[in-house]
Amino acid sequence: MAGHRKILIIGGGAAGITVAASLRRRGIGGIAIVEPSDTHYYQPAFTLVGAGIYDLAKTRRSTDSLIPSGVARIKAAASAFDPESNSVTLSNGDKITYDYLVVCTGLKLDWDKVEGLADALGHDGVCSNYSPQHVTYTWDCIKALKPGSRAVFTQPPLPFKCPGAPQKIVYLTVDDLKRRGIRDQVEVEYYVHAPVIFGVPFFARQLAKIAEACGVKLSYQHNLVAVDSPAKTAIFEIVGGEKQGQRVTVPYDMLHVSPPQSPPDAIKSSPLANTAGWVEVNQNSMQHVRYANVFSLGDVASSPNSKTAAAVRKQAPVVVRNILGLMRGAAIENGYDGYASCPLTTANGKAIIAEFVYGGKVTPTLPLLDPGKQRRLSWWIKTSFLPVLYWSYMLKGYEWFPKHNTAFKEPVA
Repeated sequence: MAGHRKILIIGGGAAGITVAASLRRRGIGGIAIVEPSDTHYYQPAFTLVGAGIYDLAKTRRSTDSLIPSGVARIKAAASAFDPESNSVTLSNGDKITYDYLVVCTGLKLDWDKVEGLADALGHDGVCSNYSPQHVTYTWDCIKALKPGSRAVFTQPPLPFKCPGAPQKIVYLTVDDLKRRGIRDQVEVEYYVHAPVIFGVPFFARQLAKIAEACGVKLSYQHNLVAVDSPAKTAIFEIVGGEKQGQRVTVPYDMLHVSPPQSPPDAIKSSPLANTAGWVEVNQNSMQHVRYANVFSLGDVASSPNSKTAAAVRKQAPVVVRNILGLMRGAAIENGYDGYASCPLTTANGKAIIAEFVYGGKVTPTLPLLDPGKQRRLSWWIKTSFLPVLYWSYMLKGYEWFPKHNTAFKEPVA
């Protein structure tokens, strides 16, 4: 299906479909989405699936059922980009030219960056909520914990999808152990690459208290480098402090891994990439810094926001308005402030909605409520409201949403 498109969108995940739907609502035609996968997942629910709380089938829909009317889907992947000639080469060998390009491929789960992990995943206690193929095995591993077991959880180096996800499953595991009456008989350990439990200080203080109350042993600046599945041991390298460079071997009965994550190879090797391999955009306009008719959003963009669906929800309208502005010769809008939201599940029935912008400034949407407190309302938002918002509002191209409060004043610590 070679040819020319007015707007070519690379990636049919949350970002690509949202942008296409919004453009169609404005009557824009000539749009194509390049997406190889026939299945679309609501990834924010994977934590709940892994905790046995949510059905995996509810996270899954066919890609074609979500493509907006009037938008062509090309079942292929992008293999090469030539922004100088406004063209993209596809995995099937076709070449497509465009007037405007939107790159939102997502990122790559880099299992091979951890020695032995790819082969270990999905059996003998090694699980991950990041993999739709293995997320239900996380619940099998949690159910298999018994008195004397050791459950180990990891957090990779940034950037990675949903910075709260690696620890959300920790708290839900603890909650299950409490419900079964064996919490005090199972060791729960969380190994974090960063020197803090969460990148936003306001929420980090709350989460450190929650982890302590849950009896979770925290080890900061530890990076998972290898898994020895036959021996059921995880090898961590200490990445900071006096013991930097030393390696620690940790036995486990359950090992939940949040894998390292990287730009897709086709992006990393393209003229669109920065030195780290991400699509190099202005962090406020989402416009490419060298190619004015190219935009990027979502996980593959270089903007230093947390990689969440909520970020896409705020980025997409900016991208759409800027493309429409270019069409009529208007100035570029710097409308994205780095907003992201991480609904942090702290127990079965409780959550914290962590909302923030660039610089780690807390910007809650709900008025009057302390954003640092665990609430049942936040759990309802996470488990019931946000899936509906995603499927029936965001992916349909609707944009209005209450503004987050950029004037919020954090309580004195």
